[in-house]
Amino acid sequence: MLTEPTLAQSIRERFIAVRGATMRFMAPLTAEDMMVQSCAEASPLKWHIAHTTWFFETFVLSEFAENYQEFHPDFRWLFNSYYKSLGDMPEKKLRASFSRPPLDQILEYRGHVDAAINNLLTSSVNEEALRRIVLGLQHEQQHLELAATDIKHAFFTNPLHPAYTERDLITTEAIAPPLEWITFSPPAPGVVEFGVTPRAEEVEEFAFDNETPAHKRFLAPYRLASRLVTCSEYLAFMDDDAYRRPELWLSEGWDRMREEGWEAPLYWRRDTSASSGWTVFTLEGWRPLETLSETPVCHLSFFEADAFARWSGHRLPTEFEWEYAAVVANPAEGNWLEDGILHPAVAQGGVGVEQLYGDVWEWTQSPYSGYPGYAPLPGALGEYNGKFMSSQMVLRGGSCVTPEAHIRATYRNFFAPGTRWQFSGLRLARDGAE
Repeated sequence: MLTEPTLAQSIRERFIAVRGATMRFMAPLTAEDMMVQSCAEASPLKWHIAHTTWFFETFVLSEFAENYQEFHPDFRWLFNSYYKSLGDMPEKKLRASFSRPPLDQILEYRGHVDAAINNLLTSSVNEEALRRIVLGLQHEQQHLELAATDIKHAFFTNPLHPAYTERDLITTEAIAPPLEWITFSPPAPGVVEFGVTPRAEEVEEFAFDNETPAHKRFLAPYRLASRLVTCSEYLAFMDDDAYRRPELWLSEGWDRMREEGWEAPLYWRRDTSASSGWTVFTLEGWRPLETLSETPVCHLSFFEADAFARWSGHRLPTEFEWEYAAVVANPAEGNWLEDGILHPAVAQGGVGVEQLYGDVWEWTQSPYSGYPGYAPLPGALGEYNGKFMSSQMVLRGGSCVTPEAHIRATYRNFFAPGTRWQFSGLRLARDGAE
């Protein structure tokens, strides 16, 4: 079915904007910066540029663009990430060894694919091709965020500890408002609808398959903290010897913490010259912890977030408690990638629940699994989300390096519980109403 020209034009404008945002983020970096793969979770930024281009070539152009000529026959397997039904791929840990193709050729590849997508969007294009392009744009926004987290880790592990930016935008003087408890009481009988079922006729009404289908669950009254947990609050947890108290930790978390020598969030290091005794690495370089004490703590594993919640006498929210609050509270927009701060910001002290969107991904206590009636997308695209529904925990809300247009109330992120390189933090919850 062919689509209206205005719809294709709208998607073309979004395509240009999203692809441009990726390259603007890469602009301060050198070709050498883009080769680094500093931890198992990360990928070189050169690979992110190539893989997002591969996605459009593989899932859109090769199927819907008449007479399309692929850029290079080896790129189809070289830049495949995990789509096993499409064939072999290099091991992820080897991506930093790809000195060839050089960056110039990858940028040429990107230009080749961009031109072909532009041609497709200015011709007679069917709805399924447009749906794939919209999915590809969401995929690219995920990789733009990953690029920010990956380069932060790369610069952290570099002995010179270079800064991504010298803009000096991180808040250092604001004071976080007192933590308050906001009550949420779903109307009787407490059965609430979650998730989304996109309408077939709405090409731009996007949701990942793991957000579907809409379904109902019982939700008891509960309370959420009005803001995120701050660095100073987390430091109190550390000062109470929490990393040496097994009663606070899940068994797997205790073992992981001891095996890897955790004693603080990732990017914190002891520093006797700082009044707090700690400095923190940011995308602006090292900062004394006392200048960040009121900002939300980030780069925590699920295990650390859960231990802090237990230490404080509370718990982590479920993903459904988070989603219900995001829908009914109509929270203010948060601190996004586009704001350029590239670090969590201090809560403003508004009415009700704050910081649900942006700043840090919020760990929930919900395991990542399919909703009732869940079905993955057909074909290779079915590998996008569904095959990871094992040994992962759900995070909600986005972070300070998430593109603003990428997040919605139903969005479900997921990582293994030991993951720390993401901008992940926590919000406390407790049972019952006041």
